[in-house]
Amino acid sequence: MANDTWNGTSSGSILFTNVRILDATGEYPYTGEVLVQDGRIKQITRGTARFGLTGAGSTSAAYGGVTVIDGAGATLMPGLIDAHLHLSWNNAPGIDPIQMMEPEEHMLVTMEMAKLVLDAGFTGGRGAAAAKPRLDVVAKRFINEGRFPGPRYLAAGPEITTVGGLGDATPSHIPHPGLNLGIVVSGPEEIRRTVRTLIKYGVDTIKLNLSGESLTGMGAEETPMAEEEVAMAVQEARRRGKTLAAHARSSGSIKQCVRHGIEIIYHASFLDEEALDMLEANKDRHFVAPGIAWLINTARHAAEWGIKPGSRIAMEYERELEACIESMKKLHRRGVRICIGGDYGFAWTPQGTNAKDIQTFVEMLGFSPMEAIQAATKYGGEIMGMANELGMVKEGYLADLLLVDGDPLADVRILQDKNRILAIMKDGKFHKAPRMNEQRRRLVA
Repeated sequence: MANDTWNGTSSGSILFTNVRILDATGEYPYTGEVLVQDGRIKQITRGTARFGLTGAGSTSAAYGGVTVIDGAGATLMPGLIDAHLHLSWNNAPGIDPIQMMEPEEHMLVTMEMAKLVLDAGFTGGRGAAAAKPRLDVVAKRFINEGRFPGPRYLAAGPEITTVGGLGDATPSHIPHPGLNLGIVVSGPEEIRRTVRTLIKYGVDTIKLNLSGESLTGMGAEETPMAEEEVAMAVQEARRRGKTLAAHARSSGSIKQCVRHGIEIIYHASFLDEEALDMLEANKDRHFVAPGIAWLINTARHAAEWGIKPGSRIAMEYERELEACIESMKKLHRRGVRICIGGDYGFAWTPQGTNAKDIQTFVEMLGFSPMEAIQAATKYGGEIMGMANELGMVKEGYLADLLLVDGDPLADVRILQDKNRILAIMKDGKFHKAPRMNEQRRRLVA
């Protein structure tokens, strides 16, 4: 679909005709047409029908001006959704360049990352932690106001951690909290104040660091936060209707999530049988986003940044990767909802490469291509709290759509090729408009 570029959208409706509709319900793609009006999917028609090019005149009479886009057999599918976004992670070679960046510069970098993610076909994402308290909140507001491009977004604050836990980087001789990537607390009352403060700032998600992380010195299988601290965080978040998420690699931390009803579980690498049983019994209450790209790339592709394959740290991540693969296969078989979101935002896991997760789910976790795409679309809509209007191509749903050159079910890797993503639509407006010949574009006035 080459040659001319159409810049902008019409003031009326948009009709995609001659497209293969991959609706992410699980049904095999079918040929049809999709009419978009007022930011939503107004009507879906199978095959060639009255809304096609030959019947365009009747479309004008019924709906006013309609821009008709001939997809020439391309695939129309939902926009992708990342369940584990860190828009304020700046593709840096480590944590220090993220946490030490000045706030003014950091806000601009966050908006740059938001555009990179949207450019890659990710029209939605759930914030998994911000490097500073209001970065996500402001990014979400500016995106929603149309002042900067970015995905539909739910804002997080910094991770809440314990003294000596993941995110507490303060050296003993420089006791300054500004050096930390997380907010360090000790005891239920400090948890209460911190949660209330983040809610005051406007976050959608409260995230707790319930386990360690090999790279930081605290083992991934350690579980540092006390039950009464977790309970207080949940109580305060629930009081204000906020969602809870947790960095939870250890089996103990995963059980804490289930016991306290923490909806979003990031990582979940080390699962014993009890944790598996608990998650299966509560599978309608939880989402798991393993962040598997972080494990793969840290273990195998970070030598340029000082983590050489075969080194102690790399081997720890290889061990966790092996455990994660087995855990995700077991959860998948038990029907637990697993979402994509690879913990992108470091130099070896750069923003904009997020669709690699879909390939990984197929090649390493045993998902079918359709299941992997649903993990990036249907379940994405659910983790965004928008299960009835986002993540599928259905009438009445929000028009967050991709037009893709080729069949993602035949080869999910094409979703990583920005040149194969012919158009990106969010809220019924094109972020990336299709390129097409004049004979494939008509404005019905």
